[in-house]
Amino acid sequence: MVAEMESCGAACHLENGHGDIPTLHEKENAGTSAEESSGEEEDEDEDEDSEGCAEKDGGEGDAEEPDIEGSNNESNPGPEAEVSIAKDEMHLKSCCEKCKAAQQSHDHEQVTPRKISKGRLQVQLEGEGTYECSVTGLVFEVSEPVLIRYSVLSWSKFGMFLRDSWKFAGPIFNVDTVNKDASVLKSIQFPHSLCLADPDTEMTFSVLHIKDNRPIIEPTVDHSGSHVKWCVSSLSPVGPIIQTNQPVEHHGVVLVYKELGNSSNNNYSFRIYLATNNSSDVKDISKEVRSSKKRYMKVEKPPTCKLDERRYRLTSEPEGEINPEDLAFTLAITKLKGYYEAFFEQPPPFKLSLIETDSDQTVWSATIREGDCVDNTVEKPKKRIESRKRSSSASEEELTNKKRRGLDESDGLGALTSPDPGVTEKQLLRVAKQMGKEWKQAAIYLGLSSSKLDDIQAADKDVTMQKFKMLVDWKSRRQPGEATVHHLWTCLEEMEDLPNQVHHILKDMMDNSLAK
Repeated sequence: MVAEMESCGAACHLENGHGDIPTLHEKENAGTSAEESSGEEEDEDEDEDSEGCAEKDGGEGDAEEPDIEGSNNESNPGPEAEVSIAKDEMHLKSCCEKCKAAQQSHDHEQVTPRKISKGRLQVQLEGEGTYECSVTGLVFEVSEPVLIRYSVLSWSKFGMFLRDSWKFAGPIFNVDTVNKDASVLKSIQFPHSLCLADPDTEMTFSVLHIKDNRPIIEPTVDHSGSHVKWCVSSLSPVGPIIQTNQPVEHHGVVLVYKELGNSSNNNYSFRIYLATNNSSDVKDISKEVRSSKKRYMKVEKPPTCKLDERRYRLTSEPEGEINPEDLAFTLAITKLKGYYEAFFEQPPPFKLSLIETDSDQTVWSATIREGDCVDNTVEKPKKRIESRKRSSSASEEELTNKKRRGLDESDGLGALTSPDPGVTEKQLLRVAKQMGKEWKQAAIYLGLSSSKLDDIQAADKDVTMQKFKMLVDWKSRRQPGEATVHHLWTCLEEMEDLPNQVHHILKDMMDNSLAK
């Protein structure tokens, strides 16, 4: 049930910009569509993961294979690269004693997914029932056996749709069923980070659903002290939200990262972040740390605590240099997160304490010992995808040299070789036929504007021809010699939703070119 948004409607269709939340079209100049953003932000993780930050624990950096398209009825499941699940991706269960009374006992079957490439998880549910993911805390109610793929997204991509009294209440996910209609997934329960211990606190949960590239607020059917239940209407980015003008108490986490490379002089520097106990928040922080020019390792300490939308100060024993003196914990969605920086000119142990400024109450503390500061990570080789890129580049060069050697240089034409004519339209059509619903994301990676994409869709109703014309447009904008199969692969290789079929067909084309 979706209706036009009134001042406080339970389900709000926001296509025309009614109510508190802007339409997607109002935001086009500020960024890409919601569907495209969900792909881009997962892709960024992989780029940053090999930039020299030791806080990763070996999972994401190995995700070298492009992911299989997980859309309904568009591709067949096949082999993927299985990689380990990083600790930062794990849902942190709250240790809030007050909330235990509000927690419901669950007899859901626990399932452990495997991580496929580009930060996505996959789990095979064997039959009708209710299953809880041991990694994300998601609970799936299904009517029959189904393969589900899902990933944690960032609210920084979708927070622009939340205005005024709307606030996020838990992680936002992209969930999809493989080769089955979404209707087999009857409901999803999302973990939320709100503390519901106060019996006088009345919370009405909803979900923000990015449906057909438009933000829609849909009602939930139930909630507990830990989860929000939503009946599936369709599958696309969705996450729990609440509408309130009052400060909200959250289960929070404190994340500690140690800077590497400066402890040899008995100087120790740390970053300390505050966040909601929310996988989207934690993922954003992990991404920010990875993108830093300095290298950091995560210090594993019990992270959970309770955080209000108030100011907190960080103290240490022995006293160190801590900046800033205090920070405001806020639910404002920002791309860059604020953090404390703590600096010590002596070796550990250090005791860190987080204190609410107004009440002077300690809400979290941890002791960092010498063993916590030892970097045990092994320097990993650069991502294999980069090796493939170099190999492909070399192959392209070898191909050019072969063509040059094949000319009769006695007629003086050896130095006047024409550039590679590039990928043929027949080859582009083969690629187009292998693309699924992610082809619009591919258009963004190939440099097409939103208006050009709209023109292509308006000009031809055949979806395969739309994909083909998108690829032809890319070729037409390339310089001579820069529209080869290899150049097309280079443009698409960082796309997290690139189907394996496309990856394989481009690789075969490059191999065949080299063999000629």
